[in-house]
Amino acid sequence: MSRTPTSTSSSLASKLVVYLVLIVCALPVVFPLYYAVVGGIMTPSDLASYPPKLLPTAIDLGNFTSALDTIPLARQYLNSAIQTGIVTISQLITSVLAAYAFAFLRMWAKTAMFALFMVTLMVPWEAIILPNYLLISDLGLTKGPLTYLGLTLPFLAHAFGTFLLRQSFLQFPLEVRDAAVMDGCGHLRFLWRILIPLSKPAIAAVGVYVFMTTWNQYFWPLILGNDDRYKTLQIGVSMLNDAESSSPTLILAGVTLALLPTLALVIFGQRFIIRGLTAGAVK
Repeated sequence: MSRTPTSTSSSLASKLVVYLVLIVCALPVVFPLYYAVVGGIMTPSDLASYPPKLLPTAIDLGNFTSALDTIPLARQYLNSAIQTGIVTISQLITSVLAAYAFAFLRMWAKTAMFALFMVTLMVPWEAIILPNYLLISDLGLTKGPLTYLGLTLPFLAHAFGTFLLRQSFLQFPLEVRDAAVMDGCGHLRFLWRILIPLSKPAIAAVGVYVFMTTWNQYFWPLILGNDDRYKTLQIGVSMLNDAESSSPTLILAGVTLALLPTLALVIFGQRFIIRGLTAGAVK
C-alpha cells in the first residue's frame, strides 16, 4: 500500500518538528562545551570583545602551551588516569559479582538484603565525607604514593552499578543458566564464559558512568591532595585561575584539555550507555 502525498508531507513535518525540539533542548547543553573549546583557541582580545564572538578571528594554540607551562598537566593527567582506572576496574568487578549474587544465587532474605544495599544510594556524599576523610587520614593515606589509595578507597564499590547489572542479568534466560549447570558449569565459569560476554552493553554503560564520575571528581581530591605531586587534573585546572598570569583563554584551554577524555568516551560509548541504561526496561 503506497503512501499518499498528504501522509508523506505530514510525516516529514512531524519529523522536522521533533528534530527542531531536540535541537532547542540540546543547545543549553552543547553551547557551554562549544564555547569552552572555541574560547581556548581565541585570542584574549576576541574573548574580551563585546558583544561576545562565537567564532575566533584568529586561532591561538599558544593558550594550550601556556596552560602546560603553568601547571604540571602531564603529571596531573597521570594522577587522574590512575585514580579513574583503579576505581573503574574495581567497581566493575564488585558490581558484576554482587549483581550475579543478587540475580542468580539462592540466599536467605535476598530481597531484604538487596533493598538494604540500595538504601546506600540515598545517603548523600556530604554526610559521609568527613568520616571518610578522618579514616583515610588516620590510616596515613594522604602522603606520598599512598595518596592514590586514599583517593580510591572510598569508591571501590557502589550500589548503582550493582543495581544496573542486576536488572540486566535478570533478563538472561534461565533455561540457558540451567543447561550450563547441568553440563557442570560452575558459577565463575558461567559468569566469565557466558554471562559477561552477553552483557557487554550493560557492563560498558557502568564502566562509562564510573569513568566519567571519577574523572570529574573535584571535592574529594581537593581535601585529600596535600602533596602537589598527587593532585588530579580537575584540581590543576582550578589552579589556573589562581595563577598570576591567568587569563580566561588560559583557563578555557585547561578546561578543554580536561574535557577531552570524557568527550571522547561519550562520543564513542554513547550507544553502550543507551543500551545499558535501557536494559531491563522492557520484559
